[in-house]
Order: sequence, then structure tokens, then C-alpha cells
Amino acid sequence: MTLFLDVNAASKLVSRLGVSEFMFGLLAYMEDDFCHWSEFDKSARTAAHSDVGVIELMPVADQVHYGFKYVNGHPTNPLQGLSTVMAFGALSDVSTGFPRLLSELTISTGLRTAVASAMATKALARADSSTLGLIGCGAQSAFQAIALHCLVGIQEVRLFDIDADAIDQVAMHLSAYPALTVIKAASAKACVKGADIVTTVTADKAYATILTLDMIEPGMHINGVGGDCPGKTELHIDVLKAGKIFIEHEPQTRVEGDIQQLPADYPVHPLWKVIKGEEQGRDEPQQITIFDSVGFALEDLSVLRYLFEQAVKHNIGEKIDLVPEMENPKDLFGLMLARSQA
Repeated sequence: MTLFLDVNAASKLVSRLGVSEFMFGLLAYMEDDFCHWSEFDKSARTAAHSDVGVIELMPVADQVHYGFKYVNGHPTNPLQGLSTVMAFGALSDVSTGFPRLLSELTISTGLRTAVASAMATKALARADSSTLGLIGCGAQSAFQAIALHCLVGIQEVRLFDIDADAIDQVAMHLSAYPALTVIKAASAKACVKGADIVTTVTADKAYATILTLDMIEPGMHINGVGGDCPGKTELHIDVLKAGKIFIEHEPQTRVEGDIQQLPADYPVHPLWKVIKGEEQGRDEPQQITIFDSVGFALEDLSVLRYLFEQAVKHNIGEKIDLVPEMENPKDLFGLMLARSQA
């Protein structure tokens, strides 16, 4: 039977482990998968765009596991009482195609996106980094701050959003981490001034300019998280040109990331090669490094594998008949008749 994790079960699993421990465990899975990058069958996600949002399918596989995610991005959804991002996914055995796990991935995407930022920050930021400037206080923001605090060691976070209530909400969540100093910034410029790490995670589906060159200081590391589909960016082109840029799957990032503003042959660097130790990340302390994060299917495979193994270990989730399991695999019609009478 297939293991099913709904929102309640996934939340229970994260609570059982603890948010920081869940992130530590997921980071290990993600780093391991990135170290085996070349072994995966990869493709850019398939997207259905509309004037108000996007719906995407994100598949990836190696010789053992196949995973996919269904995910949307609709920035105006909160006006209708819906999440901007909603997702679910599945994990299957490549040897048989049998679906081992069907899971919510909305909460899990929040976790995996934050852990991906932490993985990149560990690899690219200065080792003495301690201050984070976080622009955008939507659904993803608390995850980002907690991951960079717990996995990277950030001691201070400055929050800015045009919505003061959103700032208050994120600050409230972060109050559970007393070792993390939280400052509510009065402007985007005040938020990033003197910060070692800057993370932008805004939702508007537009060519936005969240960071400009005058806001950037030598030695900064930037996680550009919110620019993740065609026509949606956060970093001014001069910011991109000022830094060394790292990406996930280049064919996808060229279309969806902040680098869609740059010529198709503009040099970028695969993050996986830095994680694996094949290439150097930061070249010197004063260099500006940029992670142009759009979210890639391999990160979802990491979280699906981790969810499945931890759910089995902790006996969380429900077994469901998602696909038929038959005594006679050639008699599907007979199974249908028998189940209809059950």
C-alpha cells in the first residue's frame, strides 16, 4: 500500500522531530543528492502560465527513486483565503513504478526551500557571517530565518515588508528562538545595511527591483528566492553583474531566475559542483556571491525521501489503496467488480 501524509501528518512529523532537527536531517539528504547530481535524470519543470499565476509539474529520477511535485504560484491567492503556493507530490520505486509515498508538499516546500538557501549560504557566504537582512515577510520567510539561524549560525535577523502586520507575524514566530535577535527594519535599505547575508523572498509576479546596486556591500552573500518564473525578478541587473552567480539547474534558471535579465551566455556557476567540492565558491572575502534560487525538483526528491523514511520510522501517516494490488495482476476488471461489492 501507499503511505499518505496529509498536512496534519506532515506537521505532526515535523513536530515530533523538532523544526531544527528536521532541517538538519533534510540538509544531509539534500547535500548528498547534490553530490550525486550527475546521476539524476533532470529536466526543467513543465509550467502552465496564466495572467494571475502558474501551475507546474517538477519530475526527477535516478536509478532507484522517481519523484514529482505539483505546485502553483498565485500571488493574489491570499485575497481569496488561499496560500500563494500549494503543492503535493509522490515518491515511487523506479524498479516497479509503485508509488511508495503520496504527500502534501506545501509545508514541506517551505522547509526544503529554506534548507536549500542554508545549503547555498554555507557553501558561499563568509564563514564569519552573523547578520541576515530578510526582505519579504510572507509564508516562506520564517522558514528562511530559522534555517539560516539553525544551520548557518545567524545571530541577528532584520525584517522588512511593506505589510507591517506581516513583519509582526514573522517576528512572533522567531521569538521561539531566543538566541536569534530580531529587528524590525523601517525600510529595505535599513534592512540590508551592514548585513552579511541578504535574502529576498517576495511574491509579486512582476519584474520587481527589491535590491539595487547602492544597497550592496562588499562581502555580502545574496539569496534571491522570490524571482522564480518568467517575468518575475527581484535583483537589479547591476546587482547580478556585481557578483558571482550560482544556480541550480541552468536550463530552468535561465528562463525563471533573476538571470533571465542577462544574456544567455552570461557566466554562471553550478551550485552542485561547489557542494561536491569540484569547484570553489567564494573566491575572496570581499566578493559578492549570489544564489539565484528558483527551486529545483531534486530538492523535492530529497524532502520526499526524507519524509518517507522518517514517517515509517515514527509510524506517522495512513496506508491507502492509491493503486491496485491484485492476486491476479492481469484481472483488473475482476478486481473492480470485487471492490464494488465490498
